[in-house]
Amino acid sequence: MANDKLKRIGILTGGGDCPGLNAVIRSVAKAAMSGGLEVIGIADGYLGLIENRLHTMTMREVSGILTQGGTILGSCNKADPSNYAVRVGDKWQHRDVRDQVVANYHQAGLDAMVVIGGDGTMAGAAQLVQRGLKIVGVPKTIDNDLWATEITFGHDSAVATASDALDKVHTTASSHHRVMVVELMGRYAGWLALHAGLASGADVILIPEIPFDLEKVAHKCAARRAIGKGFTIIAVGEGAKPLGGDLFVNHIVKDSPDPVRLGGIGKFVANAVEDMTGLDSRTIVLGHVQRGGTPTAFDRILATQFGYHAFQLLMAGEFNRMVAMQAGRIDSVCIDEVAGKVRTVPADSPTVAAARSLGTSFGD
Repeated sequence: MANDKLKRIGILTGGGDCPGLNAVIRSVAKAAMSGGLEVIGIADGYLGLIENRLHTMTMREVSGILTQGGTILGSCNKADPSNYAVRVGDKWQHRDVRDQVVANYHQAGLDAMVVIGGDGTMAGAAQLVQRGLKIVGVPKTIDNDLWATEITFGHDSAVATASDALDKVHTTASSHHRVMVVELMGRYAGWLALHAGLASGADVILIPEIPFDLEKVAHKCAARRAIGKGFTIIAVGEGAKPLGGDLFVNHIVKDSPDPVRLGGIGKFVANAVEDMTGLDSRTIVLGHVQRGGTPTAFDRILATQFGYHAFQLLMAGEFNRMVAMQAGRIDSVCIDEVAGKVRTVPADSPTVAAARSLGTSFGD
């Protein structure tokens, strides 16, 4: 049923960027404009709402962006309205600016808002919903770790990029008879490392959900050498950790609501394998290249479908929902259900089982 009271909507993209964001913006904005709605673009995620940086979008602005990576609206992963960092002298102070965000939302005359992002963005949305804002969420993250949805757009593109890199590593690893450890993103979930590792035929896949035994990893590398396989490819998620060990933290970002930046596990594994086996080992950290580039066809289609479903929810007056893929169908869930949760690889994952059947080691 059409929502006749809906006249002006806002769109923002929060958190880290990824391929497919522009496809969602395009889908929501074109559907809304064609339906007679005014669309307001909010710059740099919640930061744009905090600083009141909004503009009216045009059909020209959202045309021709389907294949572009990144986001034309900009993004920011340091602008949690409930815990906004402000520099005072030589120190950071954190303030609650949610009332300011609500005031700017109403000042702009917004009737509703589409929020595109991951778990942090949805947690922020849930808090704003409690203050009366009408929001529809669209799930985005290369990590695929958002609760209540089987897939997030951006993940397939990141897997394609990571798989391509792992494929290229095979040839140099084979030429030099090395153990090549490729560190992938993913934070506290192993979806990216698991899927890219399986797609590229990695010999060892290390993910956060399965703590690994270094001796077993080293044994796998040595066993391959013993049967004439002169190289080993190890795909490791940044959140993986050894049995009884801790996460590897690269650095702390003091002005971020999620200050921990993981990193270093790849180098640790490579050094340990070389020490334990004598095999020449190298580390590659793919880093932000996994966020870049044009979206895959799958992500373009998924993002377009998600965006259209978000528009349908708006027009039906079904606010405070997040679009989700469940049992292969696009549906929606309450944003409160998603906030503060992480979707990890389950112990009985059929993908893990398939990899094991092929002889892939998870170091356990």
